[in-house]
Amino acid sequence: EDTGEYSCDTGDQETRAALTVTALPVLFQKQLKDEEAEEGATVKFQCELTKDNAAVEWRKGTMELFPCAKYEIKLSGRTAELVIHNAEPEDA
Repeated sequence: EDTGEYSCDTGDQETRAALTVTALPVLFQKQLKDEEAEEGATVKFQCELTKDNAAVEWRKGTMELFPCAKYEIKLSGRTAELVIHNAEPEDA
C-alpha cells in the first residue's frame, strides 16, 4: 500500500520519485501436525505464518472449508487455526 508517487514541493520547485514495494511471500514458520481424535471430540489444527493476518484458505482434500457450526476458522496475528467440532469418521 506504500507503492506510489511521492513528491517534495518548495512552492517554486518540485521533485518527484516513484516507490515500488515488492511484497514478500507468506511462508510457514510452523507446519500443521497430524492429529488423532475420538468421535465427538474437538480437533484443532494450527500453523504459524511469517506475516501477520495473511490471507489463508483451509481445505479438506480439494474442498475449501468455510466457517460454520462444524468448522471454526481463526486468524490471530501470525497464527492460523482450524477447529473441527464434533469430529466424525468422515472428517478423517
